[in-house]
Amino acid sequence: MNFPSVIRNLPSAPRILIRGTNWLGDAVMTTPALLRLREKFPGAHIALLTPDKLNDLWLHHPAVNETLSFSTGENAFAVGKKVRAGKFDLTLVLPNSPRSALEVFLAGIPKRIGYARAWRNLFLTQTVVPRTDAVKMQKRSVAEIRRLISHNPDARPQTPHSSHQIHEYLHLAAALGANPEPLPPQLAVTPEEIEAAKKKFGLSEIMQPILGLNPGAEYGPAKRWPIERFIATARRIQQQKDCLWLMFGAKNDAPIAQRIEIGLGGMPTVMNLTGQTSLRELMALLKLCRVLLTNDSGPMHVAAALGTPVVVPFGSTSPELTGPGMPGDPRHRLLKSEAPCSPCFLRECPIDFRCMNGINVERVVEAVLSMV
Repeated sequence: MNFPSVIRNLPSAPRILIRGTNWLGDAVMTTPALLRLREKFPGAHIALLTPDKLNDLWLHHPAVNETLSFSTGENAFAVGKKVRAGKFDLTLVLPNSPRSALEVFLAGIPKRIGYARAWRNLFLTQTVVPRTDAVKMQKRSVAEIRRLISHNPDARPQTPHSSHQIHEYLHLAAALGANPEPLPPQLAVTPEEIEAAKKKFGLSEIMQPILGLNPGAEYGPAKRWPIERFIATARRIQQQKDCLWLMFGAKNDAPIAQRIEIGLGGMPTVMNLTGQTSLRELMALLKLCRVLLTNDSGPMHVAAALGTPVVVPFGSTSPELTGPGMPGDPRHRLLKSEAPCSPCFLRECPIDFRCMNGINVERVVEAVLSMV
């Protein structure tokens, strides 16, 4: 599905604004759509409107000519005024929020395309109907969870790869005539950035394989594999393979990282970088890793988009909907238990956390070692 009149009336080298998503993992999952848009409009000037915290993610990206960023405190009128100066011909709005559509409306962009949603359709000139096979991420009620585990303890519904979130963004890009076939998410980091990060964090002389550990997850504890299992996994792998662990995380992950450090007994082969890296430094260091052991999180998506294999215990969320990399990519190990209530998409487990407790240390150790 596309809008031929929108495409036909564009200048030969159009100025296109993409209103980007607000979260790191979501932003990475939009990159296949951006690459398809670049393929469709090779001579276009493509700008990305993004929150300040994600601005550096797009440095060196082949689909993006320019970024426009906004801070948390800027309202829609301020953002619209900033964008208006760019004199864009067309905008594609990737988020589903009313505010994202209002921003580009206030910017006066003549062609504004996005998904049809309540409270925002009037701000768009063309609305896109969602895909018929799209799967919504709906939170389960406690009553539904209890019903699932009591009446059908061994059942687990299968979700097709075509339900992955990258297809939602590709479907929007297809409205402009872009190819809707999926591509692997892609980010870019330069050799110079990698060398600078190695020098800053004292990794230039390291000869062992470097492995990554990312035990946090921003959405809530239901996405986090138990800390004790991260500790046991790191210890067992270290006993079998001489390696260096780099532990990543945001500043608010510091308590988790400290518990892991204590649990590992000051093991010298673990370097705690929690809260110490910029986004570009995080990208450079993830590129160095042979494998990243991580919860479902933004760094999981970043690592996969940089070509680093990931091992991920999944519980409350669905790898079929928001897993790392290309759906079905065999380089990654996405581990699930047989809990019938998973995915529930809740921040906290209302019962016994069986989805994550059902993923044992042995499975994770085997998955990591298979990549090292």
